[in-house]
Amino acid sequence: MKSQTARLQTILFGAAVLAVGFFLARQGGLFRPKPVSAQTPAQVIQCETLRRHGDPGTKACYQKLSTSNDLAIKAEGLWGLRDYTNANEVFVAAAKARPKDANLKVRWGRMFMEYSQPGDAQDLFQEALKIDENNAPALYGMALLATDIFAGDASGLAEKALKADPKMYQARELLARIALEDNHPEKAVEEAKKALDMSGEALDALSILATVEWLDDKPGKEWIDRVFKINPTYGEAYSVAGHFFVINRRYDEGIQYYRKALEIKPDLWEARAELGVNLMRFGQNAEARQNLEACFNANYSSPLVRNTLKLLDSIDKNVETFTTPTTVLKLDKKEGALLRPYFQDELDRAMATYEKKYKFKITQPVQLEVYPNHPDFEVRTMGLPGLGALGVTFGKYVAMDSPSGRPPGQFHWASTLWHEFSHVYVLSITNHRVPRWFTEGLAVYEETAASGSPDWGDRLDPPSIMAMKDKKLLGIADLDRGFIHPTYPEQVIVSYFQGGQVITFIAEKWGYDKVLSMIHAFGDKKDTVEVIEQELKLKPEEFDAQFFPWIEAKYKKQIDGFENWQKEIKLVSQAAKEKQWDEVIKKGTAIRDIYPDFVETGNVYEFLAQAYLAKEDKANAMAALEKYSSVGGRSPGALKQLSDMQSEAGKKREAAATLERLNLIYLEDEGAHQRLGKLYMELKNPNGAIREYQAQLAAGTVDAAGAQFGLAQAYQAANRPEEALDAVYAALEVAPGFKPAQALLRELNAKKSNTQTNPK
Repeated sequence: MKSQTARLQTILFGAAVLAVGFFLARQGGLFRPKPVSAQTPAQVIQCETLRRHGDPGTKACYQKLSTSNDLAIKAEGLWGLRDYTNANEVFVAAAKARPKDANLKVRWGRMFMEYSQPGDAQDLFQEALKIDENNAPALYGMALLATDIFAGDASGLAEKALKADPKMYQARELLARIALEDNHPEKAVEEAKKALDMSGEALDALSILATVEWLDDKPGKEWIDRVFKINPTYGEAYSVAGHFFVINRRYDEGIQYYRKALEIKPDLWEARAELGVNLMRFGQNAEARQNLEACFNANYSSPLVRNTLKLLDSIDKNVETFTTPTTVLKLDKKEGALLRPYFQDELDRAMATYEKKYKFKITQPVQLEVYPNHPDFEVRTMGLPGLGALGVTFGKYVAMDSPSGRPPGQFHWASTLWHEFSHVYVLSITNHRVPRWFTEGLAVYEETAASGSPDWGDRLDPPSIMAMKDKKLLGIADLDRGFIHPTYPEQVIVSYFQGGQVITFIAEKWGYDKVLSMIHAFGDKKDTVEVIEQELKLKPEEFDAQFFPWIEAKYKKQIDGFENWQKEIKLVSQAAKEKQWDEVIKKGTAIRDIYPDFVETGNVYEFLAQAYLAKEDKANAMAALEKYSSVGGRSPGALKQLSDMQSEAGKKREAAATLERLNLIYLEDEGAHQRLGKLYMELKNPNGAIREYQAQLAAGTVDAAGAQFGLAQAYQAANRPEEALDAVYAALEVAPGFKPAQALLRELNAKKSNTQTNPK
């Protein structure tokens, strides 16, 4: 988790991934019931009935509908044939003829959901509810969307749909699904059985019951047999299971369930698309392409399919691979030379640290892919652009944004890498049997704890302060819900913060070894309640009774002072605009320690530095920026300014450390690399200087001759004369009249000649 701005955009291996994934999956063969109202024509109900039973006459039924003179019926037929373009045109015409038909709008909206256009679907559902506020199918559609795109109370909307139509078993199936996604299998079973009481042919309720057993390594035979007795071609049952295994990070098993779905129903294109995407996540690009191209050639060209195929083409052309015995690093060719030394160093350091810390060795190489184009990363992870995450982990495969993939200073790439590799180890240790709150909370904790860098990791953000103030933190037994089905917009962000704090609390009160014990307890297939009781000897409510007072006391200053801080920081900002520097210093120093974690744009530290510099007080300006850096400030401009101040003050080691901190945030600044190379030469660290001058060149410096000359000097200091000669020749190729390079060339050649004449 990164700075506040990045956290608002970043759900690391979490909710944004799930949001997109849920939507794609549900429109892709999962949860396919299409509730019809009492006003639905009998012909449409007949086709729906045939489809639900897997009757081979289904296609002919929809073909007949598609020739109807009734526009609404014709649209249904074209939709059933998956001719979405023509179906949409007919729905448009039907809606013009019947503008007050709420049910028609709902059916049109459901088609848009199937076609992966949730925004259009939501508009139509809302229009239907304006016509009939108790329209059960519209309420159900809104419930689906609320779950899919994290907007609203999905459970509440499903309950409203049931109140409007007590026979709508699909709404009860949705409640079962929500419960299972929230990691409450008992409640899922209860809701699924209620759906079956309403309809013995509630196929997805049966599928969920089978999936609950499969997730628990049980046969699920009773339920899957009932599914196939109703519909022997219902491959969607296995697709449902694939969905749940994938969201529980059990990817290998999820892939196998998608394969089983396709064995039963080879033309279940949505499941084939999901199979293709999941194969790509595991680096099986050839088979992934094969499945996705099969979808495309069958005219199933959803955004998921199109975007992923485009990305596979891009990967083939633009990615280069670097391997070690333990790692596979994939970088874009245009920035591989710049990124490789830094990413490989952090990757190796993270793995060595986690191997020791978790007491576990990963025996197969792990793969890290780095994307300079954020939309490519989004497609790589979920098949669609729009994902806010910076990094995602699929078992031993990690994908993340490049530092160049976001605006400078927006995220800490090294912190992201360490977060994701905590997942790699914890998922491996537990065989992917670990709740989301724990693995995310532990990864947030490790960003600071494992890396040993207090300026990394989470900054306390305003949504989390307000959640503590308003008593919105969840109990430990329900914390997964905050990641998957949030009830207010910022709850995902708050849940990451809370997860990290829960791990911090446990490590402080019981010791880090207890955290390790919990990892292994989850690996033994125990759930949250069982692990808390076994390892901490507390009931969940007893844990909550200790945790909540602890966190409220820890952040009491920020909670109590937040409203006043908000008012005062605005006054500081205004005073800075008006160049009232004494007022900036007076008010800024008064509120600085109320909320010290705030380092985003408009932070007090930069205002204070600006004010002190205006008053020619460089010492206090430098102190303000040093504090900013130490608490996690990440503005490249501010960090470079601080480094310059430290250099001028003779604090060269501190200046170098500041620029090293910048390297872990943003790597494209060739000027910063040049400054750090010079500092390392002055600090007698030629190897560090070599890396920085090479980075300056890789970043595309406008002063290639100067960078090559600096590199030559660094090689000379490192006693690497041949490489020094190569670099000085490169400098002179760019600038033949470069006198310092000419002098160095003479010196190097003289030394070489002397060595050859007088060998040791």
